[in-house]
Amino acid sequence: MKSLPSHQLYKACVLKDLPFKSTRQLEPLAEIVGQNRAQEAVRFALAMPHGGYNVYAVGINGLGKRTMMLRYLEHHKDTNLQSHDWCYVADFEEPRVPKLLKLPAGQGTQLKRDMEKLMSRLVKVIPQTFDSDGFLERAEKLKSDYTALQDGELEKVAKQAKRQKVSLTISTPGGYRLVAMSGDEAHTAESFKALTDAQREKFEEIVNNLEKRLRRALRKLADWEQEYADKQQALNQETLEGVTGHQIDELKERYKDLPEVAGFIEAVRKDLSENLEIFLDDDDEQATIAYASLDKKMPRRYLVNLLVHQKTKEIPVEVEDNPTYHNLFGYVENVTYKGTVFTDFSLIRPGSLHRANGGYLLMDATKVLEQPFAWDALKRALQSHCIQINSLERELTLSGTISIEPEPVPLDVKIVLFGDRETWMLLQEYDPEFSELFRVTADFEDEMYRNDDSQLAYAKFIASLVVEKKLLHCTHKAVARVIEQSARMAEHQNRLSLHAADIANLLRESDYWARQAEAKQIQDVHVERALVSARYRNSRIRDHFYDSIRDGTTLVTTSGSCVGQVNALSVLSTGGFEFGLSNRITASSYYGDGDVIDIERDVKLGGSIHSKGVMILTSWLASRFAVDDPMHLSASLTFEQNYGEVDGDSASLAELCALVSSISQLPVRQDLAITGSINQFGEVQPIGGVNEKIEGFFTTCQLKGGLSGNQGVIMPASNVQNLMLDSEVVAAVKAGDFHVYAVSHVEEAVAMLMGTPAGTPDSKGRYPKGTVFGIIQQRFEKMREHERQEHSRDENKDPSIH
Repeated sequence: MKSLPSHQLYKACVLKDLPFKSTRQLEPLAEIVGQNRAQEAVRFALAMPHGGYNVYAVGINGLGKRTMMLRYLEHHKDTNLQSHDWCYVADFEEPRVPKLLKLPAGQGTQLKRDMEKLMSRLVKVIPQTFDSDGFLERAEKLKSDYTALQDGELEKVAKQAKRQKVSLTISTPGGYRLVAMSGDEAHTAESFKALTDAQREKFEEIVNNLEKRLRRALRKLADWEQEYADKQQALNQETLEGVTGHQIDELKERYKDLPEVAGFIEAVRKDLSENLEIFLDDDDEQATIAYASLDKKMPRRYLVNLLVHQKTKEIPVEVEDNPTYHNLFGYVENVTYKGTVFTDFSLIRPGSLHRANGGYLLMDATKVLEQPFAWDALKRALQSHCIQINSLERELTLSGTISIEPEPVPLDVKIVLFGDRETWMLLQEYDPEFSELFRVTADFEDEMYRNDDSQLAYAKFIASLVVEKKLLHCTHKAVARVIEQSARMAEHQNRLSLHAADIANLLRESDYWARQAEAKQIQDVHVERALVSARYRNSRIRDHFYDSIRDGTTLVTTSGSCVGQVNALSVLSTGGFEFGLSNRITASSYYGDGDVIDIERDVKLGGSIHSKGVMILTSWLASRFAVDDPMHLSASLTFEQNYGEVDGDSASLAELCALVSSISQLPVRQDLAITGSINQFGEVQPIGGVNEKIEGFFTTCQLKGGLSGNQGVIMPASNVQNLMLDSEVVAAVKAGDFHVYAVSHVEEAVAMLMGTPAGTPDSKGRYPKGTVFGIIQQRFEKMREHERQEHSRDENKDPSIH
């Protein structure tokens, strides 16, 4: 069998297929390359005006899901969504339920400024006006008129009492006292007791009548006091209207097209006169609370809490990296003032849902699910189409401080969740509301087809990364090397990896080495240096294994031949870095009932897929040599020097060859390693990690005395398209120092390893003598004949045996 030519081991990127000299000449892609299916799903979801068409973006991390979404939203503004500004203001009639104002984008900031400007004027003007001589004269006249009426009415009662020898005195403010007189002196208890009964009764009658008269007078005083308060309030309102009326009218006229805002301004006009003391009392409370809440010193009752403001009319796009409950739905802050916890509408803070309202909110699905209460609250918000700001104390049903209940904000948003397929399937299975709320799945591809057109598109993708990350531009040779590395990452000559994060990392590291070399552009040598550097940084464990091969701790043979011993190949992964290793598989056969013992499985080191592979090769062996009669030969298989778990069926071809060698007693070439999976018909099936496996045996051969020219690897023919081998291996194959063979059936592998034809059965199922299978068949026949002879001898000794 001929080995594969070098051009089949690596598909190079032809420079003539890249019609440019540098990425500077390329127009960067506005979209992510190769994700047409996902883009169509996103386009459909965002264009749907109905609820429930939110997006779940499925794909492993690093595919550029978020980048693609942000770029798509940046370049596609056609949408049914509309952004607004949202403000909270005080509801003067229901202080615990702040009112919500909805304004066109940009006008919320203007309203906040206008109200602050108005309040800053009133804070100065109102105290000055109410401290002016004109106002004080009018207020003093009202007070003097009321005092005169009060004094006159009380004087009438006092005169009447005096005529009847009773004195009216004021004991405390609002307290009056009637005392019987003896001349000019008030009666004492002793002098009053010394009076006759008739005199005392007369005084008591007089006092009772005077008390009734006094009560009538006091009722008049109360009415006059209320009348005075009303007149004073009217004076205050008249004075206040003179100061603020025109300013409020101007403000109201400015927002006449917004009835809710105009209604709030009118409510402010009415409330100002009822809470005039806010402007007249000189205390530090407002300043202290403003300082504590990082706000301006203003009458907080009339502030505008600008919850969300859009600087432009563009649709908002929010990315929430930490979707906690409060970060999503907002919260109400508290301020401690003189030992008391204080809050009001101005301390309501927005969440990312508020900021994304009228636009798009992008989040990681796993992060949302990890946060307590966030997922259920998000579903409630999407179903009810409103955002309710609740404290977590209420969610936990724990008692908390007295708080406010802001009006819910109407919600119109598109949610985009990023996550892996496992999370998506779990949500589909266990959350019945998920499929109703996230009706569109954007399924991101892991790789794309490789052809001339896609290579050019990939080059533009590289150019967009260069521009976005502000890296040096790449030469066309550097682009070609990145494309080749991408094909290796995809493990396919005709595929390109779409793992954007890995490509971006490769470009960053190549840029670093280019700058270290003071180059003006990234060249292919810089890309190669970046790959070598990354491989060296991550290869400590690999080198530890290779050291054990070099010093003989790990037993591997790369020359000669041996019965029942085959060099298999495996792949180890250490934190994203994969490398191949040689593993010795041995088989031993002995007289038995035909079972093949999988030692790895019996000691619980073999995974289910590995056990399946062993069962398949057992089935294949029985279908070839035990169709009519049982096999009186058992065997055992094991991975030598394996102390960890083994899984996968990529060693089943090697295990079968070791079994065939043990049964036939034909030696196996040790200068060849083999990898591949088999089915029950003996067909060799493709496996993963073929590049790492071949390179691993190549390095093993170098470590065990160097290349002899006869060494090589046998691999499935269906894996040839996956070959993107290291340049050193390709060079060795080209020089004839190393070989790669492709087989499609068990017979080809057996013939290669044992140097003897496997054999093809005739119409009677007989294999030719001298072939591997013929030798096995003859051995089984001898064993069966021996079994029959033994059985016959036993029957002759004991006729009862049937």
